[in-house]
Amino acid sequence: MLIGRDQEVAQLEALLAAARQGRGGALVLRGEPGIGKSALLRHLTQAATGFQVMQASGAEFEMELPFAALHQLCAPALEHVTALPARHRKALEVAFGLDVGTADPFLVGVATLGLLVERDGPLLCVIDDAQWLDHASAQALVFLARRVSAERVAVVFAVREPVGPDGLPELAGLPGLSLGALSEADARTLLIQAIQAPLDERVRDRILAEARGNPLALLELPRTAGLAGMAGGFDLPPPGVVEQSFRARLEILSLEARLLLTLAAADPVGDPGLLWRAASLLGLEDRATAEAAALVEFGTRIRFSHPLARSAVYRTASAEDRRRAHAALAAVSDPVADPDRVAWHRAQASAGPDEEVAAELARSATRAQARGGVAAAAAFLERAAALTLDPNLRAERVLAAAEAKLSVGAFDVTAELLSTLDPGDPRVDLLRGRLSFVRNRGGDRPADYLLRAAGRLADTDPAWSRACYVDAIEMGIFVGGLDEVIAAARQAPSVPRERSSSDVVLDGLVALTAEGHLAAADILRPIVRNTDDDVWIRRPSLGFMLAAELWDYGALHGIAARVAAAGRESGSFHMLPIGLAMLATATVHAGDFGAAMEMISEEEAIAAATGAAPLVYPRIHLTALRGRREEAAELFAGVGRHMTLSVQWATAVLNNGLADYAAAMKAAEQAAEHGDLGLAGLALPELIEAAVRCGEVDKARSALVTLRERTQAGGQVWGLGVEAYSRALVHEDEEAYQLAISLLEPTPLGIYRARAHLLYGEWLRRQGRRREARAELRTAHELLSGFGAEAFAERAVGELRATGEQARSRSAQTSDHLTVQEVHIARLVAEGATSKEIAAKLFLSPRTVDAHLRNIFRKLGLTSRRQLRGLPEIR
Repeated sequence: MLIGRDQEVAQLEALLAAARQGRGGALVLRGEPGIGKSALLRHLTQAATGFQVMQASGAEFEMELPFAALHQLCAPALEHVTALPARHRKALEVAFGLDVGTADPFLVGVATLGLLVERDGPLLCVIDDAQWLDHASAQALVFLARRVSAERVAVVFAVREPVGPDGLPELAGLPGLSLGALSEADARTLLIQAIQAPLDERVRDRILAEARGNPLALLELPRTAGLAGMAGGFDLPPPGVVEQSFRARLEILSLEARLLLTLAAADPVGDPGLLWRAASLLGLEDRATAEAAALVEFGTRIRFSHPLARSAVYRTASAEDRRRAHAALAAVSDPVADPDRVAWHRAQASAGPDEEVAAELARSATRAQARGGVAAAAAFLERAAALTLDPNLRAERVLAAAEAKLSVGAFDVTAELLSTLDPGDPRVDLLRGRLSFVRNRGGDRPADYLLRAAGRLADTDPAWSRACYVDAIEMGIFVGGLDEVIAAARQAPSVPRERSSSDVVLDGLVALTAEGHLAAADILRPIVRNTDDDVWIRRPSLGFMLAAELWDYGALHGIAARVAAAGRESGSFHMLPIGLAMLATATVHAGDFGAAMEMISEEEAIAAATGAAPLVYPRIHLTALRGRREEAAELFAGVGRHMTLSVQWATAVLNNGLADYAAAMKAAEQAAEHGDLGLAGLALPELIEAAVRCGEVDKARSALVTLRERTQAGGQVWGLGVEAYSRALVHEDEEAYQLAISLLEPTPLGIYRARAHLLYGEWLRRQGRRREARAELRTAHELLSGFGAEAFAERAVGELRATGEQARSRSAQTSDHLTVQEVHIARLVAEGATSKEIAAKLFLSPRTVDAHLRNIFRKLGLTSRRQLRGLPEIR
């Protein structure tokens, strides 16, 4: 019976009950050391009758080994790995060192989901000491925990608080349960039950005061003092009472017993065969085993009585004893089956620089990186650097460690590593710039670091220097300060050879900002149109924005499609979301909202799987053109400041559709005045339309001059068509309306073609030419309704009614009631995909997909997949 934990027990048992019914879930137990997390986990496993229980625990001394905890959890199920799809099976086998290759941690997460959730009967996964999980295991396990809502699976983590400086961001989004101290009454009850002897009231009060409601402290304090001490009063240990208690128990053991315990603490695997071979190597006898049994259980697996006992043993041991223990474990470990563990033990056994061990660690880092264990690679490299005597080689390893630490979000460690390097090394500046960007999003001018690196490289490596200037410009676009960056980039070294694509982009960007669009067009047009150029794989966002700046829809769509395809082919969960978001945005402007929603759903599924923030700009574009005011207001209010310009452009589009031209003009002016690459140009036709409708003709004429410069420089039908109908608005030029329609008619740019018909129809009505106006307005209404551009379609309806025609508002479409993810699933089903195929694509379990399908059927009034395939608006 757990005293004072009734509510916590009830919550855990409710989690089990829900999982039994197919409503799985996850919970993170949080609390200070000794507060009762492990006791609650023991109660949970005992209460899980009918469940298969799979357990793992993080180990402080194993955090550097990738997938160590995941392997521990999955070990009982590995016999079923052959049932997984080949790609998933390969990912797990590579992660667990059973095969060679590269495994992405999130693909490993998908494979783990498939391995565990398809088993018969309910499953309970228990992960203790999650604060010590290796990074790769943490990602995979949290991925699993987020995707069991439709499964008979419960996942429970226990986390000691406070955690380290880098925290545990992976667990942040999971439901939590914080364990507080026991009440005074419950603490008294526990103390009385624990001590079967008379207790002096003064001593009892001191124990209660010192323990502060911590259950383990209440149990350990009496053991530290002994009954005799309690009878007459005793000096209580200092703060850190629980671990101090274990240390006090260690002090009475022999040196041999303490060395055996140190050996057990240094081997987090808990393999008894390994332990006894190492103990034999150290000459430890059975007597030491008997003494150590008070703190550790020697069975089929070596287990300490409490995680704090392991920590106390290891930290109390002398540096020499720790080195002896690691040396013995390295000597008896298999260098072929487990080279990384051998290398790590040898490193911990080293008292000073040792190049042989450092080289082993560097090789371990390479293997860890290949398995997706970037955090492990960083740890191996950091330790390798510490053991390297040669200063140049040490600097290389520290740089590599810093880059790996940065990639896993260990920003404080990255900064500390960089502080040990030569500040004059341009590579240090480049890493400092990246660190500044991800840490502060431009708060301390990250582009300055890149500019400094570019300047230092100008004489020794002009090509690299120029590439740094391009990186600085791209960063300036994202975080501001672009004018200063461009001014510095004008000093870029000349190219004493044939220019690379990156060189062309640099020259074009400098010309664009310094001399204008017409001057830059000849430089930029060819490289932007060449969507197969690898420069756009390295800098996709820059290419996408330059295509928009030149009003080149072919390049816009082409670059997006190329990046998405490259991300899908490589399995890169960094590149694929960028490509999907860009492709969704381009598809929105073509008017295929259903396909765009499918891409948005996939990008958001990847973001949810990886724990990243979804890329919100395709949703902003979609919402603006759909024209739903309340939906837009909610979305726009929730985005960050870095998306302000996108929101201003979207607000202009939305309000032009809703015929709120004053609001549209204000938003478009704000978006255009910043002059930002891409969006400022897109805002100009919105500003022209709104200004004309508001009678602000001078504003419209000024914006038209700017728009014309951009579209003439690009020379593409998208820009020329939009410029034509904008010119028609300003000058009431019928031929310009007709030119716009003829230019846009053969293009995939359905939204802009429909808007050209709408504007021309509105003009014709105002000229009193109702019959001609109806033809244009009917075309506009048909197109806009079909796309789902509701506000613009309703504007067409209003204009048609004004001509005397009895036009009907757009009727609700079947898919209007579905979420973005439901639209995606429905479209995949309509294409014939199975639940398993959809689950693999969206990082869900098949049962979760089936649950979404039930919601889709309910909303649409359907009963089968066949009926879904028959809906044209879904397909």
